[in-house]
Amino acid sequence: MVNERMSGSMTDALLDSGARSAVAAGGAALQRAERVILVVDVVEFGLLAERDELDTVSRWFGLAASIENDILPAHGGRLVKELGDGLLIDFADVPAAVAAAFAIRALARQRNAGLLHDRQMRLRIGIEHALVVVDRGDLHGSGVNLAARLAALAGPGEIIVSAAVRDRLVPSLDAEIEDLGLCYLKHRQAPVHAFRLGPPGTRTGLAPALAPALLHPTLAVLPFATNELETENRVIGEVLAGEVICHLSRSPDLNVISGLSSFQFRDRALDLAAIRQHLGTDYVLSGRYRVVAGRVVLDAELAEVGSHEVVWTGRLSEPVAAILRPDREIAARLVAEVGRAVIAREVERAQCRPLPTLRAYTLLLGAVGLMHRLSPTDFAQARTLLETLIERAPRQCIPQAWLAKWHVLRVQQGWSTDKMRDAAEALELTRRALDTDPQCSLALAVDGFVHTNLLKRLDLGKQRYDLALEINPSDALAWLLRGTLHAFMGNGKAAVGETTRALRLSPLDPHRYFFDSLAATALVADHRFERALQLAERSLAANRTHTSTLRVKAIAEWYLDRQVDARRTVRELLRLEPDFTISGYLERSPATVSFVGREAAEALAGAGVPA
Repeated sequence: MVNERMSGSMTDALLDSGARSAVAAGGAALQRAERVILVVDVVEFGLLAERDELDTVSRWFGLAASIENDILPAHGGRLVKELGDGLLIDFADVPAAVAAAFAIRALARQRNAGLLHDRQMRLRIGIEHALVVVDRGDLHGSGVNLAARLAALAGPGEIIVSAAVRDRLVPSLDAEIEDLGLCYLKHRQAPVHAFRLGPPGTRTGLAPALAPALLHPTLAVLPFATNELETENRVIGEVLAGEVICHLSRSPDLNVISGLSSFQFRDRALDLAAIRQHLGTDYVLSGRYRVVAGRVVLDAELAEVGSHEVVWTGRLSEPVAAILRPDREIAARLVAEVGRAVIAREVERAQCRPLPTLRAYTLLLGAVGLMHRLSPTDFAQARTLLETLIERAPRQCIPQAWLAKWHVLRVQQGWSTDKMRDAAEALELTRRALDTDPQCSLALAVDGFVHTNLLKRLDLGKQRYDLALEINPSDALAWLLRGTLHAFMGNGKAAVGETTRALRLSPLDPHRYFFDSLAATALVADHRFERALQLAERSLAANRTHTSTLRVKAIAEWYLDRQVDARRTVRELLRLEPDFTISGYLERSPATVSFVGREAAEALAGAGVPA
């Protein structure tokens, strides 16, 4: 549908996001730019035209005109050109392109209402984010072609996107995302990782196992916004928000949403209803700042989400240089004001060890973002950034802890070529982090995970988790991992309570599939197989290659007397992990210390896992 017109004479160098470079070709000035390409295609347009050509063409022109005049301006889109029975559309922003795609699909369905099935005009949409060539407003290149191939892959009414698009979306907030795995497309030698999108909030929610009334009030801190143009000044808002989260999380009387979840609302209009829906929070702290004569001036406000009432506002100011000092005051003052407004007493201060420069913070934020994508290339780049940061600041605990978590995630995602070596490196990193700061809850949680899941030292793992939660009662990862340890030991009710609390504390975590998978493990230990299956399926919809989730799913299906489904799941498990055996599972699984491991082994053997 779209011609492949990529010029071989153009530079192959990748440019930074939004960067452009002029390239001379044939006397015409071409430009390269990162764009979001959306291709709309009409399913079986020729067949519709055969039945009634005039009606079909007329309806298509009317639909295309409404898309161009009504939908694209509202979402910042630009119609590049019509493609006969399709459209090529250009966006600068991935969430805007996806929102426009949903609007286009809804408009088509509205126009089809009341028509016979054989007259309905059904659309399919493909979206790619890539570096393209811009020539007098037209777009060319492999990214354009891939968007067209993704559209061809889609079924009627479906929206299919690439991994580059999926990595720029927040699950549930921007869209419901289903992993289609590696797909072979026409005229492309290598398979492409593709994802199917549904409108946000369309999946059925799961009732929480722990009543919200039993929890303390919950607060989310959003990154503070600014109009500053300089890169180092722009990161100040996230630095301050991170420090506020660090301080508030030390209170045993307040639940604080993980920054990995609350920061997903970065650069979005403040919508308290959406924040309440996705984060389940009672209060939101937000604000705007500016840099004036070397000082940061922050205007902050605390809002009660249910009533939309602003319960506190304040202006705080501090020299930019002071933000980098361990004894800086702006975050602690903000915490004190918020603490008095929410729980009527001053929140204890705790010393945090900041990285020495804003540039170092930028490295850390970039590494964490890349680390939580489902792309092996981005994941590998995160390690490079973290190692660079550790070189610059060898006595800082946080980069060491994140790199330790990187090694754990590599094992969990099936990308490790030597699990025990990754375990040893993770332990060495957590040892260094805890030598620097014995109260680093992230390092303690990761250290506990290595001892529990990779070394089967459940006693040491529990010690680490207990200490992490004593230091930071709102550490979602520590709650999740300690809950899983309870599952291994056969304490089903405790396992479900703690993993559910982890999901509540970080409901938009970039690795939500991992949270769902471990929560399903806890439910299996409590013999709540139906709900365990629901969570396992939700986890696999986001990452269908996570083999431990397939194991949990097969076990739940077996004990629900769905043996045919369990055998099908085991076949997929063995396709991804052909060396998996019952004896190997019993040798390495920490669950074998209790009945949970024996029940799991019986189910997996019955479903077809070889001895």
